[in-house]
Formats: sequence, structure tokens, C-alpha cells
Amino acid sequence: MARSKVLHTSLALLFSELVNGTTNDAAYMLNSGDAGLLKSLNKLSRAAASRSGVRGGATIAAHVDHIRYGLELMNRWNDGDANPWATADWTLSWKITSVTDAEWKGLRGQLRRQCRRWEAALKTPRELSGVALNGVISSIAHLAYHLGAIRQISRAVRGPKAR
Repeated sequence: MARSKVLHTSLALLFSELVNGTTNDAAYMLNSGDAGLLKSLNKLSRAAASRSGVRGGATIAAHVDHIRYGLELMNRWNDGDANPWATADWTLSWKITSVTDAEWKGLRGQLRRQCRRWEAALKTPRELSGVALNGVISSIAHLAYHLGAIRQISRAVRGPKAR
């Protein structure tokens, strides 16, 4: 069982950097001065969120919904649901091909709420089995992957170049 305040502090810090951007103190996952996922998404119109990088590829809105859904499952697990993944349908997000202004605003709000809840959960030290720790760490890696995918689709949300 892994139990460490330092571990939870580090996991929360890495997640927060991806979601909220870098701080003046350090940049571990993103380049210094990066605004992070949530502020970057606020730069996009619903039309931009409805675009995909390649014909037939996933839209930015689909990636955002997929991240939201994954974090919702992690939050359900944190709230005591032993296996929220048992009934998970990972295909639904990938069906999103376009969003209205209201849908895009709502989706960003839902993502922000799930991010805030998971960030708070990551800050709370607790005993974790090896499988649970792998799930927690993978939630951060999974977010980083999709942030990268979103940034490949739209130049408008790319972070600053390395210095």
C-alpha cells in the first residue's frame, strides 16, 4: 500500500499544472508560462471545438468530453463506488462531431467541475493499493495525452515554446 503526503502532493501538483497551467515556481509537465487545459479551451469557439485534426478524426469537443468522463469515473471511485468502470461506455464521447455555443460552454463547465473535484481528491493523502495507484497516476498521464492531442488539432491552444 502506497501512503505518502509527498506522493499525493506531487500527483496533485502535476495534475494542477496540466489543468491550471504552470506556476512561477516550476514547470514539470508543460513549458514555463503555459496556461494549461482549462484556460486554453476558453480560447476556442464552438466552431473550433467542432473541428477534428484529420477527416473522420475526433473533434476537440470529443476529446474534452472524453477527459470529463474519465475524471467523472475517477471522482465516482473516490466517492466510494468500488468499480465505476464496470458499466462505463467509452464510445459515447467519440460520437460528438459538433457542439452549439451552449453545449461547448456547458462541456467546459462540466470539465472544470470534474477537474476541481479530482484535484481535491489528489491532494488528500490515503492508502492506495498498487492497482489504485496505477489508476491515479494514469489519470494524469491520460489527461496529458489528450491535452497534447487537442493541441495538435488547434494551434490556438498550443502552449509557449520551450526556452
